[in-house]
Amino acid sequence: MTSAQIIVLATPVFLGLIAIEWAVGAWRGRQAYRLHDALSSIGLGMASQIVGLFTRLFVVGLYEAVASHLALWQLPADSWAVWVVALVLYDLCYYWQHRAGHRVAVLWAAHVVHHQSEEYNLSTALRQSGTGWLFGWVFYLPLAVLGVPTVVFGGVALIDLLYQFWVHTRQVGRLGRFDRWFCSPSNHRVHHAVNDAYLDRNYGGILMLWDHLFGTFVDERDDEPCVYGTRSPLRSFNPLWANLEVYAALARDARYARSWLDKWRLWWKPPGWRPDDVARRFPKPAFDLGQVRRWDPPTSRTADAAGLAVFVGLLAATSVLLWQAHLWSWTTRAAVAAAIVGGLCVVGRLGEGRSGASNRR
Repeated sequence: MTSAQIIVLATPVFLGLIAIEWAVGAWRGRQAYRLHDALSSIGLGMASQIVGLFTRLFVVGLYEAVASHLALWQLPADSWAVWVVALVLYDLCYYWQHRAGHRVAVLWAAHVVHHQSEEYNLSTALRQSGTGWLFGWVFYLPLAVLGVPTVVFGGVALIDLLYQFWVHTRQVGRLGRFDRWFCSPSNHRVHHAVNDAYLDRNYGGILMLWDHLFGTFVDERDDEPCVYGTRSPLRSFNPLWANLEVYAALARDARYARSWLDKWRLWWKPPGWRPDDVARRFPKPAFDLGQVRRWDPPTSRTADAAGLAVFVGLLAATSVLLWQAHLWSWTTRAAVAAAIVGGLCVVGRLGEGRSGASNRR
């Protein structure tokens, strides 16, 4: 069974838990869902899985090549100890990939997709990038050198990813000692917050051990409610723009930078860094937490109903594509994938109401 098929089987579980979380929030009077925000997040997850159909062979092929020619040992794939050690080491590699994704601009351009929602709920967990494959594979090559078999690497990667679903919720409070050592809802709320006290913290996927070791752990505080989103809000439900907005901003600044060194440094410096000449020519206001306002464009009931109906059809089509893709030609896959992504753009436009056209420059 392919990883894409496993995701298809897990989808009803994801949607069921999202429904339960929505119901609990409504009962408690602490609702954390908006229709089009949730459709956007889930839709970006669908798009990410679709992109994976075309890029997974590249990533797995690179890993297999290193494992075949540079591995120090050949570890057995049928040993439970190998799986446990591989999961721990994968989580360490994930920590550094995740941390780099917040500290290197071109890596943030991919990872930003996961942080764009101004809500924090289980649908946010499904909000994934379509461009993370460009550089993400680099961080896991040490596992190949250590001899972790490709099948084990794929298995622990899926375990690490699936674990992180449940921590994206505001309905689960603090969990005592569990919060200290494992990624939990409290710890991950901190990670998604834009508050100064929380910014760029708590990177661990399963374990908080790495954050304690490398000085990036911060507890959630009662006197500092988390504010979610990014410091440069997306203000769009278009899945293509969500994936490309930071790349476009970096390319624009690189175009106007006078120094060739600055044109290069823009991509590798921390997010938000800009050459002085570009910053003077195109100034941006400093981030002010007190000025943060949630983007919530008004929509009609007709647009909501149409968007939901189209989305349900696209979700079904995506499930068929992910399940059957290995039996289809590349041309058929590409045609169906393009149609689904186009449909997601339509759903996004319906969610933007009259404000959508002015949000993309």
